[in-house]
Amino acid sequence: MKRLGRDPILVECRESMGLGMGGGLAQRNTISECGKREVIAIAMGPGKRHITKPVCEITTALRQEGIQTSVIVLNAGSGVPQDCPSQSLGGLFGLENLEIERISRYKLAIIHLGSIRTHILYKARLILRNVNIPAIIVCQCPVNLSDFASVGIKIKGRTSKDAKTIGEIVDVVTGVIRGISCPKSKLDEIITKVNENLI
Repeated sequence: MKRLGRDPILVECRESMGLGMGGGLAQRNTISECGKREVIAIAMGPGKRHITKPVCEITTALRQEGIQTSVIVLNAGSGVPQDCPSQSLGGLFGLENLEIERISRYKLAIIHLGSIRTHILYKARLILRNVNIPAIIVCQCPVNLSDFASVGIKIKGRTSKDAKTIGEIVDVVTGVIRGISCPKSKLDEIITKVNENLI
């Protein structure tokens, strides 16, 4: 049989319609699953501060490379965790048991965060406290692996007695701005880092 150069990817559609500021991507508390559980992209949820456009573009780029990528939009993705030193006007950020269970099924997570340094660090810590998964952080703010280690997040290849998470960060991609098209250079960087860390 001659191949036509494309590999089909089966995607189980969301349980409810998209709405809000996410360009119709999805509403909170939804998941779009691929046939194979390789990569899960975690979006904070649609809203004025959490525009999910880059997540959609990242997912599409990964799928075009043949990487089976599912997307989950968190129910309580706005706000910050209760233990974050800088509070916001929104609600509290958190994970539900069903979200923990769903994320845990995958080999690698892409966690899409924003532009406030403390929010990024403490949201990543809360997720990785609850889910034993390697993760790539994608965000706007210029942060590095040492910043995450400083709040007790386990980092791949580093030994730390102060680690407070079961999951670990394997890499970081910065300069991805919410609500703006993700540049091809950043998509290429994400694809490369996913391929390097997808076991």
